[in-house]
Amino acid sequence: MNTRRDFLKAGALAGLATAIPAASFAATPATEAKKQPLRHWVWIRPKATDKEAELRQQYRRFYEAGIRGVFFEADSEKHFRIAKENKLEAHRWMWTMNRGEQELLKAHPEWYARNRKGESCADNPPYVNYYRWLCPSREEVKHYLAADVRQILSKDYIDGIHLDYVRFCDVILPVNLWDNYKIEQTKELPEYDYCYCEVCRAKFKEWRGQAIGDIAYPEASLSWRLFRYNAINGIVNHLAEVAKEKKKPITAAVFPTPEVARRIVRQDWTNWNLDGVCPMIYHGFYKEDVRWIGDAVAEGVHFLSGKFPLYAGLYLPDFKTDAELQQGMTYALANGAKGISLFGDVSDSVLLALERASASVKGS
Repeated sequence: MNTRRDFLKAGALAGLATAIPAASFAATPATEAKKQPLRHWVWIRPKATDKEAELRQQYRRFYEAGIRGVFFEADSEKHFRIAKENKLEAHRWMWTMNRGEQELLKAHPEWYARNRKGESCADNPPYVNYYRWLCPSREEVKHYLAADVRQILSKDYIDGIHLDYVRFCDVILPVNLWDNYKIEQTKELPEYDYCYCEVCRAKFKEWRGQAIGDIAYPEASLSWRLFRYNAINGIVNHLAEVAKEKKKPITAAVFPTPEVARRIVRQDWTNWNLDGVCPMIYHGFYKEDVRWIGDAVAEGVHFLSGKFPLYAGLYLPDFKTDAELQQGMTYALANGAKGISLFGDVSDSVLLALERASASVKGS
């Protein structure tokens, strides 16, 4: 299975925290971080060929560097149990609304989202072939996903569930990808604007007393946007209830800031009932430098208002040097992140940067 990262791909600094200027949103003071130990995470694709001895060594080093949990993209009992042996939480990383399993496509093509032109991504996926988005307004979809989460969390070696692709299709791509797809998305184009299926249309009319077809510019309708935010919120918060039944935590990978998430993927993650969130603050995708990582964290922390912790997701290939990576980590932690989530090659030099960034914030 492809991953969202495949699609999106196309010197100590200790003491830096005290030199970072305040972001636009009130940052959590570094002294606040002392009240709760930092918890770092790693996103991993487990491979069947991985050797047990090498995994034990790798996971032991993760723990020593302050990593406390792993999000595994596939179910591998070997990987999960070895991680747990080394005091790491082992969570299953699950694709949520983007589901392209052939058996599901054949059995329920009607479950898939339609764009403003009326095209279904069941047979006409946007951008890439694996973009097959379910409609969040359908009760059948909610029950299908809940059964999936329930089955995953029933396994004793799985400590929690981590949701990914829990949103609508990107109506606007990150600006760094426009050249890749020969698109200029300075406005919302109908072929990328979802979901306009009959269920969404009927539920919106019942809720607001107005048909989508009667709205001259639906892409500008605030009520229509709110309807879609609430559709995804309903899915997530239902899955959170399932996790609560199983007495296991639920987290999610989300777009980098509340504003960006709502605007380009209809994702309203500050209103979710989670145990933690990992915004993908992939600065290179938005043509920003590392300082923006601190800005993004500050915005998320501000709007969460302590509801649950934020762990800053960093994309390792975006950093030019280990020193720049340490700087990005420090910006995140100094602005209120309770930890870092890493995607990419987590080498010894990456772990050293993580240790140094953590120490610089704790010591400030």
